[in-house]
Amino acid sequence: MPQATALPHWAALQSHHDTVGKSFVLKEEFKKDPKRFEKFSYTFNNTADNSEILFDFSKNFLTDETLKILVEIAKEAGLEQLRDAMFKGEKINFTEDRAVLHVALRNITSEPIYVDGKDVMPGVNKELKHMEEFSEAIRSGEWKGYTGKPLTTIINIGIGGSDLGPVMVTEALKYYGDRKQTLHFVSNIDGTHMAEALRDSDPETTLFLVASKTFTTAETTTNAHSAKDWFLKKTDGKGDIAKHFVALSTNEAEVKKFGIDPKNMFGFESWVGGRYSVWSAIGLSVAIHIGFKRFHEFLSGAHAMDMHFRNTPLEKNIPVIAGLLSVYYSDMFGAQTHLVSPFDQYLHRFPAYLQQLSMESNGKSVSRDNQMVRYTTGPVLFGEPATNAQHSFYQLLHQGTKLIPTDFILAAESHNPIDNNKHQKMLASNFFAQAEALMVGKGEEQLKAEGTPEALMKHKTFLGNRPTTSILAQKITPGTLGALIVYYEHLTFTEGAVWNINSFDQWGVELGKSLAKKILAELDEPGNPQGHDSSTGGLIAAFKAKAKLA
Repeated sequence: MPQATALPHWAALQSHHDTVGKSFVLKEEFKKDPKRFEKFSYTFNNTADNSEILFDFSKNFLTDETLKILVEIAKEAGLEQLRDAMFKGEKINFTEDRAVLHVALRNITSEPIYVDGKDVMPGVNKELKHMEEFSEAIRSGEWKGYTGKPLTTIINIGIGGSDLGPVMVTEALKYYGDRKQTLHFVSNIDGTHMAEALRDSDPETTLFLVASKTFTTAETTTNAHSAKDWFLKKTDGKGDIAKHFVALSTNEAEVKKFGIDPKNMFGFESWVGGRYSVWSAIGLSVAIHIGFKRFHEFLSGAHAMDMHFRNTPLEKNIPVIAGLLSVYYSDMFGAQTHLVSPFDQYLHRFPAYLQQLSMESNGKSVSRDNQMVRYTTGPVLFGEPATNAQHSFYQLLHQGTKLIPTDFILAAESHNPIDNNKHQKMLASNFFAQAEALMVGKGEEQLKAEGTPEALMKHKTFLGNRPTTSILAQKITPGTLGALIVYYEHLTFTEGAVWNINSFDQWGVELGKSLAKKILAELDEPGNPQGHDSSTGGLIAAFKAKAKLA
């Protein structure tokens, strides 16, 4: 496929931006069209839990003509063909010669999906059944530790998607979790992370989940060996590794070498990318915490959004519209960032999860035809839960010099309706107010009417005309969360298709890791290493001196 700038309708989008986009005033568009909300809002019917999620795009720089041009660009970029190829199991991750089939992991219908002529669904369902049996055995107390006690402390050891996904989902669905359990997620090679997880843990009642596809990831295996050493020391060598450690991996030889019984090994295929792996065995901690029935509902919500993305015409396709708007803002308005701010405390790790999904996927500068791209890709995604965020970086949204397209997420129904739902109503009032304030702003005329001193007029002016997307769910259920995650997955897919980049490799994480491996060996050698630039060499020497390694 050609680069985005070579697509036939790209010039039309540029012209549209120059004639319409630059002078676009959101509040005026609402005055001109009383039905604008109806026109640019879409309802997703989630068959997983018979709920609805409302996606309001009306506060975006969007007209009928904008949408028409963006959809034409998506077609010219081959979005539909790439999407269909993904669902068919074709190897669209061409730099690694892999299929991209996280959609198969939540394919609750078991419709056959083939890779190299083999249906992958029997294997997917076999692992799910294994997860169900194991998670229910832990939850019921049937599975016991080496002294006969149930395992109630779960420590997941992973990194990247093997950590961010389970952390986010268990936090988001904490309401449904087993409150008798204590969960820890250890990812950082900083020993503090492991030390704090182990500090109050009882080896007799602790289960370790070691999440590493190859079982060779340096940070994960180092942390896992530290956990094993702690376990054996605390049990005077009597502890049974096989009863307290399981592996989320495919490397049976290394798993056995570690001491884990291969029967307690949960696998997943090479076509599961780390940032898309929470639907796989990597989600075992989720299934243990909320129960497999709820985990299946989580998969069902994801599958429902998959089907919407796969079958809905582009002009009505919710994640496609969102992805096309992101391209429009990035490449026509120069927007470099994207904010996701959930008005829900349970979703406090959701933006961190989306950071990896978005930036590891589309932080690329080489097109699928091996050329350097000539446009912006991969916005910097960030976020924090509101209303806390209102008292930190929202100042930049309202009065800063940067255009920051923003997503607000709210559940109409709280799991914890405190004080006659007063808290939820206050939360909702802020959700509505922030989107409205970012759109309408506050001008000189209103400030004068309020008696604002002339010297403060400019300081208190809000320009407004800042685009937002409002997402309103009924409640953050497992099915709703599954659908929301997949909405962002396919939004990211759409961006990558238009930008003509491979959203499914992550070569950018390799260089730093390989250099770290080399330097780690140098830290054990006497003297100061050679061959580095003066800054790196000087820092290594200073560290060795301070750590008394020199």
